[in-house]
Amino acid sequence: MTHDDLAFADLSALQRLLARRAVSSVELTELCLSRLEKFGPAYNAVVTIMPERARKEAKAADRERAAGRLRGPLHGIPYGVKDLLAAAGAPTTWGAAPFREQRFDFDATVVKRLGAAGAVLTAKLAMVELAGGFGYNDADASFTGPGRTPWNRNFWSGGSSSGSGAAVAAGLVPFAIGSETSGSILFPAASCGVTGLRPTYGRVSRHGAMALCWTLDKLGPLARSARDAETVLRVIAGSDPADRTAVDKPFSVLGRPPKIGILAKSTQKTMPAVKANFAASLKILAEFCDLTADVALPDLPYDAAVGTIVNAEGAAAFRGLIESGRSRELQSLDDRTGGYVAYATPAVDYIDAQRQRPFMIEAFEKAFGAYDAIVSPTIPTVALPIDLPFDKSYPKYPGVVSLISPGNLTGTPALCFPNGFGENGLPTGIALLGRPFAEAKLGRIAREYQARTDFHTRRPRVEALA
Repeated sequence: MTHDDLAFADLSALQRLLARRAVSSVELTELCLSRLEKFGPAYNAVVTIMPERARKEAKAADRERAAGRLRGPLHGIPYGVKDLLAAAGAPTTWGAAPFREQRFDFDATVVKRLGAAGAVLTAKLAMVELAGGFGYNDADASFTGPGRTPWNRNFWSGGSSSGSGAAVAAGLVPFAIGSETSGSILFPAASCGVTGLRPTYGRVSRHGAMALCWTLDKLGPLARSARDAETVLRVIAGSDPADRTAVDKPFSVLGRPPKIGILAKSTQKTMPAVKANFAASLKILAEFCDLTADVALPDLPYDAAVGTIVNAEGAAAFRGLIESGRSRELQSLDDRTGGYVAYATPAVDYIDAQRQRPFMIEAFEKAFGAYDAIVSPTIPTVALPIDLPFDKSYPKYPGVVSLISPGNLTGTPALCFPNGFGENGLPTGIALLGRPFAEAKLGRIAREYQARTDFHTRRPRVEALA
């Protein structure tokens, strides 16, 4: 295999090569370190490369393999994490200038579990400052600069897991960990043409991760394929005494053809390519799924509830930053004042949003009916241009598909994956929303789809800065 082949290989292919001694973990790690250094700046994808820790972990993985000790499917595989996860040996900046030198002397639970599985941490990856909690309106919302999709550097890699999406898409790491409060795994996965898995709330411990919203935050993988994403999720999932919201739940599987509801009006306000690619995807899904058209969700104020919760809990999480006035050091002009707006959220609004949340969850569950998943375009557009404020990019780049807010408010899992390309050579995506803890069911559907298509294997032309 060429270096490019290795850089874009999936986890099972890499494990086969490692098992045959065709490549070592040290060699894979050196390749990733080299690509992170060479190509990372072109996409503003990287905050800190961690060569010393990576080489130490890779050497240990190779020694264990030589001794016949294998830790599982991630043994010896390099990866990166969004820079809101604590990792000893590097700053944890939260993407924000006021925290640029912040360090923790411990690993987040997710990092610990990946290390215990033999994976090799190579880098802390870029993110929108404070995971977008102060309401940014443009791509240039981090001291690392605007995230750029490897498919076209003039367009955004999506937020807030901007570096995680770009790093996987550019072949800098085989997989990365991102986070989602309201779209921050799904958006970059769609914008960068990779597979993103947002787990059920409580599936993965958040100990050691920056808190934006305690009742909404979730950690999950961005990877080459649905199979890879599920492999990573099974390693990082489970209860944790340090995070009381994290629970142990089985990964239930399907023993019959999946039943999928097609979200009503989901292509009503989408770009033409998104609409065409979604229609083509439905034909493929129909080969192995039972599809039902025009499944409507209850008309409830999901967006308003999520917005209120993000504002109130985000202001509480960053109260010290706001009250100190240091939020004026943030990169985005909107973020410099957005914290004060969030800080002014009335307590009655927050309490009402949380009081209404159980009723919304119940109504959402009833609407799901007998379906294993509801499907829609991930987002209604290709990646947004980086040179326009988001509110100035409409109507050419339309608004958000309605599954993002309800899915996050109800804590349900989603799996998104590439399904074609649109204008400017940019990828489009399709998303499956499932019931709580149904990630394996979504994975089965996506694996079947990816077995019939090759969009997840396409490679962008990756270039370094001149």
